[in-house]
Amino acid sequence: MLVYPSSIDLSSRTLRYLAGHLLSWRREIGTRWRRLAPGRHALLTLAHLRCGDTYAQLAAGFGIGIATAYRYIREAIDVLAALAPSLAEAMKTIRTKAFVILDGTLLPIDRIAADTPYFSGKHKRHGMNVQVLTDPFGRLLWASSALPGSTHDLTAARQHGITEALAEPELKCWADKAYQGAGGPVRVPFRGRHLKRWKRRHNTTHARIRCLGERAMATLKGWRLLRKLRCSTNRITDVVKAVVVPHHAST
Repeated sequence: MLVYPSSIDLSSRTLRYLAGHLLSWRREIGTRWRRLAPGRHALLTLAHLRCGDTYAQLAAGFGIGIATAYRYIREAIDVLAALAPSLAEAMKTIRTKAFVILDGTLLPIDRIAADTPYFSGKHKRHGMNVQVLTDPFGRLLWASSALPGSTHDLTAARQHGITEALAEPELKCWADKAYQGAGGPVRVPFRGRHLKRWKRRHNTTHARIRCLGERAMATLKGWRLLRKLRCSTNRITDVVKAVVVPHHAST
């Protein structure tokens, strides 16, 4: 197999952040020796998350076995996922914002037609539903755990307790038509084909505000592993959390 040097579009600050937590984890569990130092371990994990490289590719590049690459990456993802903020913790930051934007996205997975719980009728493909909260500038604040792709956005928001959490401090929240009926602070556009002029103007203004939330989706999809997940669906929540943590650390 040919091996060549490459680059990752992340800062050294992100690498040092993950390496520091991996070093602390190794000391906590009493690890005496590893094939890769914490810095190389962090680089291996970031290459997998950011570039979507397979275990075989990474194992060849780092001079380790495929099983070792799998264990190292899984361990680092678990360490990062444990650092991800919960919704209650994220609310401390959200309360300081003028308003937030709520949106959902589908993370594609490799499933067959028989796996109907994961098939999204809206997107016509298999995937996992993830809810995202962003600030008024479209910066990612929080990402939910992953639910089967057939879950409706409004149902997912209710299951995660997002609508209840936003209602307590009476925050303003902008969302799309999928959240019709959420009530409380969630503001959605008017539905229908033949709307009055003032309703059309309202929908235009609403769309200008809400579209900023697409930046958060672009931030998530910038981590190429999330563009086509091939791992177990039970691991996708940890992968999403593992992506959010270094993103916050680098901003």
